[in-house]
Amino acid sequence: MRATLRWAHSDLRTHRGEALFIVLATAGIVGALLLATALFGYATNPWQRVFTQSRGAHVWIHTVRSADTGRLASLDGVASVAGPYRTESATVSSRGTRASVELRATSGKPAVDRPQLTSGHWLDAGDPDGVVLESRLARALLAEPGDTLTVPGTARRLTVVGVADSAEPRYRAGEQPGLVWAPPSALRGPGGRVIGLRLTDPEDTDYAVQRAVTVLGAGAVGEVSTWQQARAEAQGDNRLLGQVLGLFGLGALLAAGFAVHGAIGTRIRGHLRDISVLKAIGFTPAQVVRIFLLQHVAYALLGAVAAAGLIQGLGTSIPGRLGDAVGVWQGLPGHTVALSAVPVGAVLFIGAVTGLAAWRAGRVPPVPVPRPAAPAGGRLTGLARRALGLRLPPALVLGWHQAFTRRPRTLATIGRLALPLLLIVVAMSAWTTIDRFHRSPERMGLPAALTVRADSGMSDGEARSLLDHDPRVAAVYPGVEVAALVPGQTATIALRGLGTHRDPYPYTLAAGRPANGPDEAVAGQGLLDLLDVRVGDWVRMTVGDQPQILHIVGRSIEPENAGRVISTSLDTLRENDPRLAPTLYQLRLRPSAEPQRVAADLTRAGRGHLDVHAVTNPADGLSALRGVVAGLIAVLALIGLIELLTAIGGTVRESERDLLALKAIGMSPRQITAITVTATSCTALAAVLAGTALGLPLAHWLIDTQGRSSGIGAGIAQSPSPLLLLPFALAAVLGAATLATLPATRAARRRLADTLSAVA
Repeated sequence: MRATLRWAHSDLRTHRGEALFIVLATAGIVGALLLATALFGYATNPWQRVFTQSRGAHVWIHTVRSADTGRLASLDGVASVAGPYRTESATVSSRGTRASVELRATSGKPAVDRPQLTSGHWLDAGDPDGVVLESRLARALLAEPGDTLTVPGTARRLTVVGVADSAEPRYRAGEQPGLVWAPPSALRGPGGRVIGLRLTDPEDTDYAVQRAVTVLGAGAVGEVSTWQQARAEAQGDNRLLGQVLGLFGLGALLAAGFAVHGAIGTRIRGHLRDISVLKAIGFTPAQVVRIFLLQHVAYALLGAVAAAGLIQGLGTSIPGRLGDAVGVWQGLPGHTVALSAVPVGAVLFIGAVTGLAAWRAGRVPPVPVPRPAAPAGGRLTGLARRALGLRLPPALVLGWHQAFTRRPRTLATIGRLALPLLLIVVAMSAWTTIDRFHRSPERMGLPAALTVRADSGMSDGEARSLLDHDPRVAAVYPGVEVAALVPGQTATIALRGLGTHRDPYPYTLAAGRPANGPDEAVAGQGLLDLLDVRVGDWVRMTVGDQPQILHIVGRSIEPENAGRVISTSLDTLRENDPRLAPTLYQLRLRPSAEPQRVAADLTRAGRGHLDVHAVTNPADGLSALRGVVAGLIAVLALIGLIELLTAIGGTVRESERDLLALKAIGMSPRQITAITVTATSCTALAAVLAGTALGLPLAHWLIDTQGRSSGIGAGIAQSPSPLLLLPFALAAVLGAATLATLPATRAARRRLADTLSAVA
């Protein structure tokens, strides 16, 4: 054992840089996997915790005021109900921020879907104007207990007495109204009702919705939301971040395993004589294997322990969502198991790959086998001879020949080096896609920058006149958005009518054509999946008592409502209801306009009658992904560097036997160095080309698959520009050439006696 440790210590002193890179790469990989685990737990646990503690309802149904909701409590599969509660739609303002809300008349604290107070207290019968806000709505309004909310256009004042978490769909500006629990006396206008159903079996949600709509009547149902929709919305971007970290972490782990395997294989070929001597003096094959295995497992273990310690001790200090995720994850029951299992799994994988490579060292015979006089494939090819005949520099021709003369070994080296480069290309594609959402939202399904809603105090003509006269507004598209029941009455979708036949709304299409004719519409991927239809089909839906039949002629990129949106023109919807008036306006701004400033100016000009919000960009929630991608690229670059150093070492060793011949024909040390540098550069160039050629389609497939699963739809993937790929390729090739220069120069200037001993 002492001899094994002495050999390992001697080898560590010889390969310090390689050992450091393996430790750092392992730490980065394990850190990425642990952060992915934390994000998955963070994405699911907060909503699940609130749902469980509040005994949340699995289905929420908004109805007209006259609906007989009491009959729903006796339906099969309904364990209990929340409500029914009277509701009123309103707009509230606090500290200059406005939000659309749903006031819900609540007399006492509910037994089902009981809000979980985070600050303040529950409603007090002695305070008729006291309200409790849902937590996300409170953050949007910058409101806390004691603040006063105003209702623009009226003299009403509401006092915030508490803030609570809820498992219902949360507030989203311009999309989902915020929830406000209020005493019955605080509701003054006509509204509807809402009732929540808690089911005995959550898997029967669709059937329960269908039964409830049948009992109430389709005309009485306004909107249906389910616990699956609320959970998916709550998980949102956190789950996507976890998937990205997990995918790249596993890919990096695979690349690191291959890199370690290649490094050990190269070192074994370079130390065949030393291994034979070890066996000759009594080392068994198991002891030889153990030397390499213990070394690399120790490196991996050191990196894994360092990553686990850093995540556990300093993870909560990471700014933004990642730090919050680590903090929540550390409080979960399975945290300790995951903190141990992930590093152990990574170390075992690296140990298994190391064992496969080290097994070859155990098979080296005790007596060195003489090397063949000429390696297979060592003769100059016809192409190389013709290149020399054209008086091309011999160093370049011989370097290219040396790089590709041993095809199996060369292909393995290129493959190992191409894997981290491939993953870097995928990461760059993800970065470019996020950047495109920010820079060109109109190409990613977001042609409008602002959504404007006018209250009853401003007519359509007055609103249009006010919006049209702003020089920063390029186009105004009037429209409506209503909830519609899908066939089978198991869910509701968003039916939108935007623009007119004369001035159509510029939807971003990924398939099909625009909806220009009568009864034509475009739909999001989420709706196509929900209804199991495709472009070219006709669909029937119900809005109140009115059926609406539309022909889907295109698939649009829909970042809103999980893609469960079908869109047509306002004129098409008016064919069913000629009295239909616009309830919202989508504004397309000029390139130089700032959406936030325009929104503030329009709000002031509307004198309390306009509710203006910036259109939510899904990329806003992925800002943390940029830092994640940058960190992953750094880890992958480390792995690529390990493989590159391995390739350089192998190239230098393989060129030792040619050194005497090259000097004999009169080549200078500089030319001999150029041969090795050229061989390394050609290998790196081949790996870059392979990684780019495979990485670009893989990135498109991965990003579009994620878009399809989220409901946005395929067609959002963007490739890095050539201006980014070219510097990436040049950096890889020039970096390889630079790293190869020093060892190649040392080898070319070796003494004749050293060269003879190496060849012998």
